[in-house]
Amino acid sequence: MYAIVESGGKQYKVEKGETLLLDRLPAQEGDKVDLRAVMFRDGDVVTDPAELEKVKVEATIAEHLRGPKIRVFKYKAKKGYRRRAGHRSELTKVEITDLRKLTRKPAAKEPEAVAEAKAETKAEPKAPKPAAKKTTTRKAPARKRTTTRKTSGSSSTRKESSSGS
Repeated sequence: MYAIVESGGKQYKVEKGETLLLDRLPAQEGDKVDLRAVMFRDGDVVTDPAELEKVKVEATIAEHLRGPKIRVFKYKAKKGYRRRAGHRSELTKVEITDLRKLTRKPAAKEPEAVAEAKAETKAEPKAPKPAAKKTTTRKAPARKRTTTRKTSGSSSTRKESSSGS
């Protein structure tokens, strides 16, 4: 039985009893945390993605630590370009304590009086609500504008030039 869990944007394959290094989690040492399962496999049966909410992956935080120092050096020959940078990751070591799929227990048998009362309430159909009328108000159409253009008399008195240049 194993699961694939997601933490810090990365996915990890886990089994019960494993220890795992994750990106720093905001919890104290000794606290229990739940990890989100992306896939769960029990024997040959793979859980349907719709039922992954029922999968529970519990882990206990063992310790907080820092990863190795990583140095980044950029260099371009004969150009005088040198850049030095680096970082050191903040990590959390967790131990997987429990890995299981939750199952729903069948409901206990109800007393007959309660069962009959429920049956009666289900049998009575509710009266449908009257449909509300949709009222729409129409705006009056826009008024057409009529414009009168005055033509200048100079355009009609202009002499046309002959094209003989």
